[in-house]
Amino acid sequence: MTDRQILLGRILGPHGLKGEVKIKSFTAVPLDVASYGLVTVPDGRRFKLANARMQGDAVVAAIQGITGRTAAEALKGLELKVEREDLPETTTGEYYQTDLVGLPVFNDEGTELGEVKGFQHFGAGDLVEIALPSGRSSFVPFANSMVPIVDIDEGRLVLSATGVAVLAAGDEQQSRECPP
Repeated sequence: MTDRQILLGRILGPHGLKGEVKIKSFTAVPLDVASYGLVTVPDGRRFKLANARMQGDAVVAAIQGITGRTAAEALKGLELKVEREDLPETTTGEYYQTDLVGLPVFNDEGTELGEVKGFQHFGAGDLVEIALPSGRSSFVPFANSMVPIVDIDEGRLVLSATGVAVLAAGDEQQSRECPP
């Protein structure tokens, strides 16, 4: 395992009696969670997902070697990851969030504001976490209206004026709550 793993999904719990599991998929196409070969869980075990299908918002899949509900229950909460190099290359205009971590963040006038620290998913959409020079970090919705430019070739993200305002408001809120 490396630090260049991509989170594909999380096991929500068992499905039925034969060892299948329900998975919250974080892939653009939910069923793709099962299409990248072996997935790795935090303790290093590797699993092959099979017979994936949608049921509501969750993916239901069999895991080779898991044959009963009790074994499937023991997997609840495990994150399913794959090595970055095992993923297909992206096309123009596409990228993996992990490839953005560490990139500098600028406003539209070219002033550097911070660095991409990571991404969070709290349920209302993706948020980009930006590490600020103050040592704190702040979140901005990862939407075109807030982050109109994602430039992998130049190695930068650019925030709109609205994105900058949201970033500043988050930093200001943190400075009131957690003075140095």
